[in-house]
Amino acid sequence: MLLNKNDDIELHIDSVSLTGSGVGRYNGLAVFVPATAPGDIIEAHIIKAKKSYAVGKCTKIIKPSPDRTDNDCPAYPGCGGCSFRHMSYGAELKLKADAVRDAFSRIGGLDVELKPIIGADSPDGYRNKAQYPVGCENGELKIGFYSRRSHRIVDCRACRLAPPEFEKILGTVADWIEKYNISVYDETSRSGAVRHIYLRKAFATGEIMLCLVSAQENLPHTDKLIESLKDEKAIKSVLININPDDTNAVLGEKCIPLLGDGCITDILCGVKVRISPLSFYQVNRAQAEKLYKKAAEYAVDKKIKLLLDLYCGAGTIGLSMADKAEELIGIETVAPAIEDAKKNAAANGIENARFICADAGEAAEKLLGEGKRPEVIVLDPPRKGCSEQTIKAAAKMAPDRIVYVSCDPATLARDCAVFKELGYEVEEATPVDLFPRTAHVETVCLLSKLQSKEHIEIEVAMDEMDLTSSESKATYEEIREYVFEHTGLKVSHLYIAQVKQKYGIIERENYNKPKSENAKQPQCPPEKEKAITEALKHFGMIL
Repeated sequence: MLLNKNDDIELHIDSVSLTGSGVGRYNGLAVFVPATAPGDIIEAHIIKAKKSYAVGKCTKIIKPSPDRTDNDCPAYPGCGGCSFRHMSYGAELKLKADAVRDAFSRIGGLDVELKPIIGADSPDGYRNKAQYPVGCENGELKIGFYSRRSHRIVDCRACRLAPPEFEKILGTVADWIEKYNISVYDETSRSGAVRHIYLRKAFATGEIMLCLVSAQENLPHTDKLIESLKDEKAIKSVLININPDDTNAVLGEKCIPLLGDGCITDILCGVKVRISPLSFYQVNRAQAEKLYKKAAEYAVDKKIKLLLDLYCGAGTIGLSMADKAEELIGIETVAPAIEDAKKNAAANGIENARFICADAGEAAEKLLGEGKRPEVIVLDPPRKGCSEQTIKAAAKMAPDRIVYVSCDPATLARDCAVFKELGYEVEEATPVDLFPRTAHVETVCLLSKLQSKEHIEIEVAMDEMDLTSSESKATYEEIREYVFEHTGLKVSHLYIAQVKQKYGIIERENYNKPKSENAKQPQCPPEKEKAITEALKHFGMIL
C-alpha cells in the first residue's frame, strides 16, 4: 500500500540520524519523522509522500521510547540549534559514537579501535560563544536563532546551551534598541544597522565580551548602551564589528572597541588565552580540556625535539603541549589568529614556540625542504578536512605519530584512508562530545607508521587513489541520504557525479558517461544541483 499526503499512520521508529530525524518503515517504505527517538511508537501525519520515501509529523506518541525525555526548551525543535532535546543524553552519546564508527567503516574502509566517547558533565550551559541574529517581524523585535534551513529568526534569548548571563545582557541590548529606535538589519532590503548580537564568556576568569555586528560603522547612542551595562561587572569588552556585505558570514574584518581593549582572557589547560571577536576558540571549555588532554596523551609520552601544529588557530592545542617539545611550530592561514597565538605564547612565558601565517600544506612542504622532521604532527583542520598537499607533506616528513583532531567524522575517515595509503594507520580514536544536544561530534585519533616489513611507501595522488570508490560506495549514499533528509529530493548517482565534476572532483574514467558520444544524458535539475552542492559542502568536499 502506497502512502499519500495527509495519511495518518502508526509507525515504529527504528533509528535516528545525527540531525535528529527518526526513521521508521511502513510496508517497507522509509518514513522520516523529526524529533523522534529510537524505540518510539507514534502516530504520524504524512506531509510528503514519494514512491521511495515519506516525511511525517509526529501527532501522537503511542508508546514512548525508554530513551525519550520531555522537551525542556520552548524554542525546540523550531530553533535550529539543538537536535536531541527529546532524548536522553546517554542515547545521544551512543548515537554520536555510532556515527563516528560508521564513518570510519563506510567512508574510510577502516576497522578502527574506537574508545568510549567522552561525554560532558552537563549537556547545558556550556557555550562560551553565542551569535544571535537580530531582526524585526511585524514591528516586533526578534532576537534568537535561525530556524533550521532558513533565515527566519526564532525568538530565543534564554538558550539552554548558553550561560544565564547572556539572557540578561540580551535584554539590556534589546531595551537599548527599542528605547533609542536603533535600526536593525533587513536582509531583503539590505537596510538597517544591527545584524547580530555576539557574546563570548571566559569561563575561567568570568570575563564577558559583547560585540554588536552592524552593517553601518556609526551606531548612534552607543554611550547610552555602555551606561546601561555599567552594573554588569563581568563585561570587560564592548565592540562594534562592521559587516556591510551581503553574505552569510556573521563577522566582518573591522572591529571598533567601545569599552576595554577588545579582548577577554580565559585559561585552557593551564594556558592563558587571549580571545578577540575573530579568534577561534573551542565553544566548550570544559570538554576542550578533555579533548586536548587526550590529544596530548596520544601525541607525546616523552620529551621530543619538534612538534608541528598544523591548522593551529590561536595556538591553544600546541601551546598546551609546548613543555613536551624543544621547539613548537604552529601554522595557520588566518593572520589575526597567528597574532593571537604569538600573544598567547608571550603571555604564558613560552619561548620555544613560533607561529607562521601560511597555508598548512605549503608551509609543511617548505619546512620539509629545510630538513625539518617533527617527531609529532598535530592536525586540527576545519570541517572540510585536510588538503591533499597537507596530507602528502605530513607523510613525507615521516613523523613517529600524527594526531588528528576533527569536527567531522566523514572528512576524518576520508583523510585517514589517504594516510593509510601513505604509510600511516589509525591506532585508535576517541570521540569527544564538545557540542551536547547538537548534531556535531569531535574526534581525536592517533596515527602511527605502519610497521609491516612488507609495507612499501608509495606516492599516491588523491584523485588517482580509489578514494572516489570509497566515496562513491559510501559517500554517494550518504549524499543521497543527506539530500533526501534535508530537502525531500531523490537524487541519482548520475546527478551527484555531474555536480562533483562541476566542482573539479574527478571521477573514475567513464564513470556514468554515455556509451555513445551522441547519446543524450539527463542533466541535473537546478533544485537538485543546489541540494547536492549543499551536501558536498556539508561533507567537506567543497568550500
